[in-house]
Amino acid sequence: MIREREVRPVSGGPVAILLVALELGLLAAIVTHVNNAWVAIPCVLGMLVVIALLAGLFVVQPNEAKVLQLFGRYVGTVREPGLRWASPFYSKRKVSQRIRNFESNRLKVNDHDGSPIEIAAVVVWRVVDTAEAVFEVDSFENFVHVQSESALRNLATHHTYDAHEDDKMSLRGNTQEVAEQLRKEIQDRVAKAGVEVTEARISHLAYAPEIAAAMLRRQQAGAVIAARQRIVEGAVGMVDMALDLLKQKHVVDLDEDRKAAMVSNLLVVLCGEHDTQPVVNTGTIYQ
Repeated sequence: MIREREVRPVSGGPVAILLVALELGLLAAIVTHVNNAWVAIPCVLGMLVVIALLAGLFVVQPNEAKVLQLFGRYVGTVREPGLRWASPFYSKRKVSQRIRNFESNRLKVNDHDGSPIEIAAVVVWRVVDTAEAVFEVDSFENFVHVQSESALRNLATHHTYDAHEDDKMSLRGNTQEVAEQLRKEIQDRVAKAGVEVTEARISHLAYAPEIAAAMLRRQQAGAVIAARQRIVEGAVGMVDMALDLLKQKHVVDLDEDRKAAMVSNLLVVLCGEHDTQPVVNTGTIYQ
């Protein structure tokens, strides 16, 4: 693999002043000795050489690099901003090192449960090794786009759209963890192109239109079941706590039948969907 090596060419300001002054001097000599071929011809040739040398001047913008090549051979990368001069025989390719971002296309894939979903992501990236970006892949920008979408597809197939279990990761319920997994997977895929992925997040997530209504009903049913399970677990705990407190405080002594009746009444009150209507018993609990 070709690794980046930084070079520091000559500052372009003094070189530009020297070459312009030399060009003006040669032009003045030609005008002065226009009738003397022995002077005019060498001056014309000298002006052509100076013009060729002026072609070696180039500007490097902030957060930009120039990759230098000499007849196909990698010479080095110029990162220092400003006016620079290098051999006019060097080809100079500009590579931006600014932070870039893009949003992937909305991909239609099947999640871990086989349900078709639509998913898209925003990827933030930048070039950190210009030599790898230019020479290791054909087009590093297109490479990043394609590999990001491929990583997004792979991520979606390994997770469910939604999950009610606390220990199970889902695309909708664990956004931070999923985003970090996506960033790492994209980084592994594009590292060979000299690219650093700073952030990757899901920007769109939905069921496919043809099953959206059915999956919504399924999601609602799953949520109701999960909520009911929590309610029952909480109600049983509260009933157990109530019986223990009554026994510890010696408030009342209940036989097994009365305990069963109390448990039944408390569960109805705690688990019912509608408000209960209290009944006041003015006699004893055995009437």
